[in-house]
Amino acid sequence: MKSIIYYSIFVILFSFTVIFPVYCEDTEEIRIQEETAALITEKAGYLYNFSVSPFFGFVHGQAVELVYPTITISEYLSELLWNMKPVYYIGGKLDFFLTDKMSRPGFFSSISIRAGVPGFSGKHENRDWNSKISTDLTHYSVHDNKTIEFFWMDFEIGATIPVVFFYIKPFLTGSWMRFSFSGHYGDGIYARGKDKNIYFPISDNPNLYPFSGRVITYRQNWFLAAAGLSIGTDLLSPFYIDMSFSISPLTYCAAVDQHLTQNRIFYDYSGFGLFMEPKAGISYKFQNLVFSVEGAYRHIGRTRGVAYERKNNSEYVTPVTNESGAGLSLFSTKIMMRILL
Repeated sequence: MKSIIYYSIFVILFSFTVIFPVYCEDTEEIRIQEETAALITEKAGYLYNFSVSPFFGFVHGQAVELVYPTITISEYLSELLWNMKPVYYIGGKLDFFLTDKMSRPGFFSSISIRAGVPGFSGKHENRDWNSKISTDLTHYSVHDNKTIEFFWMDFEIGATIPVVFFYIKPFLTGSWMRFSFSGHYGDGIYARGKDKNIYFPISDNPNLYPFSGRVITYRQNWFLAAAGLSIGTDLLSPFYIDMSFSISPLTYCAAVDQHLTQNRIFYDYSGFGLFMEPKAGISYKFQNLVFSVEGAYRHIGRTRGVAYERKNNSEYVTPVTNESGAGLSLFSTKIMMRILL
């Protein structure tokens, strides 16, 4: 009986001296691993951050519609300017970025969208060079221009590389823009002989034509991709300065031009106008808020492409012999409040 009691005591002591230390050792190792993983996760969370940024601003510039001639001797057959002087907009931006840009290399991405406020935005001008004997204008008209649609979306992705007291950010960017307009009322000057197919310079035989109501509409859809480089510094913290420049020939425009007085619709598809955009901004950081003012100039050179025409509400479209084109020139400014999450 005593042997059994001694044996039981021995088993219990063995469990505490051998099994329990092993169990505690395993538990401690698991605890250390969990704390290490949590610390790594916490540090990683501080390396990168998200922000959301409501903003508002305005653009000042114009969209360009072109027709290149195949017969006449002028550089253009038609040039139509659609002013946005100005158009106000509101928008929002989402950023993912390296929290401390000067600490190490990293990457960033952002997406933004802005929507314009519809309204009258300056003038619409139409110039034609139909004469086969002169490069002077044969048609000119001016109308009140109304911006109907204004949508603009940008996407960027790139890297952040610290260099001494500043950082550089090479990036790729893509953009979609949609603008539509309508021309109202106004006056036109035309010059043509008894044969309505023969045009002369306006200075030789001017005739003034008044317009009423809505005369013409135009819509552009732009798509582009570009590469760029940004340089910034936080040397003046809490103020931050950032400047960038992007450039690319990869632009494409799908446009629709509707001449209401003539019951004609033109569908234009053109591309490869050189895109350039210098941009600069200054920011002030206060706790988890960053207030920014930014200015940019977006220019797309005059594209070339094909055109199709639909007449008198026909269900068929026919190719147009003349080439189509488009362009864009906008100065934009915005005031933004960035909220760090």
